[in-house]
Amino acid sequence: MIELEGTQMAIKVLPATGEQSDLLGAAIALGDRYTKRLGLLTPPAYRKYAQDGGLLVALEGDELVGYALFGLPKRSQHVRLVHLCVAEEHRGKGIARRLIAELRSRQGHRLGIRARCRRDYGLSPMWSGLGFVPKGEGIGRGEDKEPLDTWWLDLGHDDLFTEVRSDALLVVAVDYSVFSGLRGVGAERAVEESKALEAGWLADLIELTYTPQLLLDVHEIENRDARQHQRNGLPQFRAASPDGAAVSVRQQELLTALGKELPELLIDGKARARLRYVAETSCAGLQVLVTRDPELERLADIAWDVARVRVVSPAMVTLHVDELRQAQVYRPADLMGTAFSMEEVASGSEGELVAFFEQTGGDTGTAFAERLKALGADGVLWRRELLRDGDGHPVALYVWAMDGRTLNVAILRTASHPLEETLARQLLFMLKRLGRDRGAQIVHISDPYLSTTARSALGADGFAEDENGFTALIVDLRGPAEAVSEAAGEIAARAGRTAPRLDARASPEVVSVAERVWWPAKLVDTALPSFVVPVRPLWSTELFNVPAMLVPRDDVLGISREHVYYRSAGHRGESVPGRVLWYVSHGTAGQQGMMAVGCSRLDEVIVDDPDSLFSRFEHLGVYGRADVCAQAEPTGRVMALRFSDTEIFPAQVTRSRLTSLAKGLGLTWKTPMSMMKIDNALFQAVYEEGHRKT
Repeated sequence: MIELEGTQMAIKVLPATGEQSDLLGAAIALGDRYTKRLGLLTPPAYRKYAQDGGLLVALEGDELVGYALFGLPKRSQHVRLVHLCVAEEHRGKGIARRLIAELRSRQGHRLGIRARCRRDYGLSPMWSGLGFVPKGEGIGRGEDKEPLDTWWLDLGHDDLFTEVRSDALLVVAVDYSVFSGLRGVGAERAVEESKALEAGWLADLIELTYTPQLLLDVHEIENRDARQHQRNGLPQFRAASPDGAAVSVRQQELLTALGKELPELLIDGKARARLRYVAETSCAGLQVLVTRDPELERLADIAWDVARVRVVSPAMVTLHVDELRQAQVYRPADLMGTAFSMEEVASGSEGELVAFFEQTGGDTGTAFAERLKALGADGVLWRRELLRDGDGHPVALYVWAMDGRTLNVAILRTASHPLEETLARQLLFMLKRLGRDRGAQIVHISDPYLSTTARSALGADGFAEDENGFTALIVDLRGPAEAVSEAAGEIAARAGRTAPRLDARASPEVVSVAERVWWPAKLVDTALPSFVVPVRPLWSTELFNVPAMLVPRDDVLGISREHVYYRSAGHRGESVPGRVLWYVSHGTAGQQGMMAVGCSRLDEVIVDDPDSLFSRFEHLGVYGRADVCAQAEPTGRVMALRFSDTEIFPAQVTRSRLTSLAKGLGLTWKTPMSMMKIDNALFQAVYEEGHRKT
């Protein structure tokens, strides 16, 4: 807690929880005074931030005179500042500075604080005075499209890590009930909840779009002036144009399911229109449909089961934007067990790929085909790899060659496809794995015509951009933080970059980011914990293809970059971020089980009721609702472990070998009955053993 001595009494800065209704109510009331600048935010959103530890309040006596409202994203290690608000009559007392100082003190283990602010507010001197620096700009959602500046406050960590994030937007379709609210039409509560989607802090997180059914609903407005008012708002949104024939087929599938699941529901014109929204959203390749229509929300389960569309309220978007965004851009369940196949681009077939992979700006038509052809005949041993989906359609293309310790990627393209963003992220991880396997220390992507999807995915995997393209480091070393960061620095210098110097005191959050950016590096003398998780052969087959399925699948495409594992809710000292060692717990030792088969990064541990967890993570696949419910304890609670970037060991580490490795370190290996923490030195030894080549 920070106290500021003022002219009358001390100003205290302290956290407020969702249970402190007086403080929460005072913060909401203060925020409501300045909605023109802060944007609308509903009381449940304030409460959710407070419950998650994201509300600091400044008090002068018993009066709340300012607050900082912020999010702590699970998938990135920065603080997202939503509101920094000080009552006008109390400005000039250094309250904003004290709020930021307390925020820095409490969240210093994170990489930095990120804020968005309209440029025309004239607050640049305030942000710079608080230590923030401008990090780019975007376009606001208001009718005037005023630029929004991004401000960044580094919390003492090297810039190599501060930009590690994805630029992917959550694209959501809106129905008429939300669109009309955005246009200021309807009850006050409806307008307020809808307009929360236009808040400045969401501008670089979500994009609003509409489908043809919305045009029909606007057309049905009887009053001409009202109808024109709605139409005037359409240019502010992106229009989605799904294939009409596909929409009709999907709508019929939804109608059939509706008749089976809710036979008592009258299927009239309004019901058909609601299902049309779902069908159009699905066929446009989107996953989220936002509505305030309770009848449409009633169809949410059918929409997901049939069309893989999440029907949610505006409040759900504002409260869970990170989870919804990740569900949209990464859908590994749709890759597992599919018929995706990889092949070399055949000589003479370059022209056939133009329609799938050409890019505007000079790389179109014949120019693209000739460049692709030249990369097969210029004397360099270029590998031209093409990925096709189960229907044989080209969906991804990359061309690579080794140059010493550098994996050069001359072309990296993804085609328009419902799984395009998932594939882009898979390909980046695959390129790092390919580089590691061939002894590379640098992956360099020089394609000047990258697709927007591929470009947005690069930052999250630690690729840094310069005038020559994008570069990532491959640091194939496990050991003390100082040794690993020294090796990273040497590699970075060869790439014309710098790398931070880390030591054993680095926070787990920073270490986790470092291990992602420098993959497959492991900094084992730090506080980032390691755990072993026993998993039955049934689930290890589903999750990792170990033991192998009867029909083999490609382990790069079959193994997801992100997944979820469910277990009983009893805590065993779990903490995030961390590392997970997967141990197949049953079967014959060395054959079907009793061995360590791989490792992952542990990103999140959540305890909740089975239905909530299943709805939250259904997009990550493998588990059905009944499977999740089966893990529930008498309390009705289940634990979900969300993990990512799984590596399957080329050589499984048997129980006897685990026992020997532990003994050599002066430790004891006990077959785990549940998730348990292990010494980082043992994790390192098992990892090295799993990659031993002799």
